[in-house]
Amino acid sequence: MSRERRFAAVEDLGPLAREAFSTRLERVERLRGGTKKGVYRLTFERGPSAVLYVWADTENFWGPGAEKSEMGLFLAAHREFSELGVRVPELRFADGSGRLYPGEVAVVEDVRGGTLEQRLGSDDGGLERLAEHLQRMAGHRSAGLGEVGPVKAGEGRRTTCPEVVLGWALKDLGEAAGRVEAIGHKRAAFEELLRGMAGGVEPRTEHSLIHGELGPDHVLMDDGGEPVLIDIEGAQFFDVEWEHVFLRIRFGEHYPRLRVEGLDEGRMRFYRLAQHLSLVAGPLRLLDGDFPDREAMMGIVRRHIGEALSFVRGPCVGGDLRIGRLPG
Repeated sequence: MSRERRFAAVEDLGPLAREAFSTRLERVERLRGGTKKGVYRLTFERGPSAVLYVWADTENFWGPGAEKSEMGLFLAAHREFSELGVRVPELRFADGSGRLYPGEVAVVEDVRGGTLEQRLGSDDGGLERLAEHLQRMAGHRSAGLGEVGPVKAGEGRRTTCPEVVLGWALKDLGEAAGRVEAIGHKRAAFEELLRGMAGGVEPRTEHSLIHGELGPDHVLMDDGGEPVLIDIEGAQFFDVEWEHVFLRIRFGEHYPRLRVEGLDEGRMRFYRLAQHLSLVAGPLRLLDGDFPDREAMMGIVRRHIGEALSFVRGPCVGGDLRIGRLPG
């Protein structure tokens, strides 16, 4: 499926700029952002630039119809991280009424120091400061389970982390098995393994604050060399191992500098398989639409097919990477 998308332009955002900043908007630049929201740099006639987040159907490459307010998730997570002393972009303005723009919008500080990904391997202390944030987050706990906003409102999930992850993994397995020949051939083995792993993990009564998708591209660096977490809408109270599986995948050889004490290796292994399956099924789902960076997304799919298959036998070989109904 593909459709024509119209992104935000200067003429669309004039009312927002006047109400939020009492100045004229001179330039709008669409930045690389997430798959659910648009990210724009706003340059004004007076004052510093800012970054605009837009949550709207025209910006959502997963398709229309979100179940929850993404801006609401963002605001709740922003408040939680800020109160904990974990650096996020300063919030300048937010509006979910649709009065100023057809969608939910938030305007935040424009952090211009680049990403931590661009600095990996340099000796600037960014990883060490991020590690301090991760320690603080791991120690910030709640009996509630799920996204920050619902948990704070007493509406967290009525289940356990292993049960949640098993549900996610079985759904992703079903989707991947229908698309990837080698995973389809091993579907029964995967399901047996997932259920066995889940059964061997003891549920916890407290859960840590996690970002949920913390790669080095989701960490900006400010002028003082401090890491600034972005794309925080998925933040939740969950098993800390879920965060650290993703960190290990994304930070690679640099991950040991971010590791926290007390991680459960059995839980890590279960969550790692679940995330590999997610990183096969999710990108393929995204590519059924009109997401533009298709080759990069297929690279993620191919890598995680091999990683997932290594759980049920040795590493895959070339023929195992055949994918049915390959997106155009």
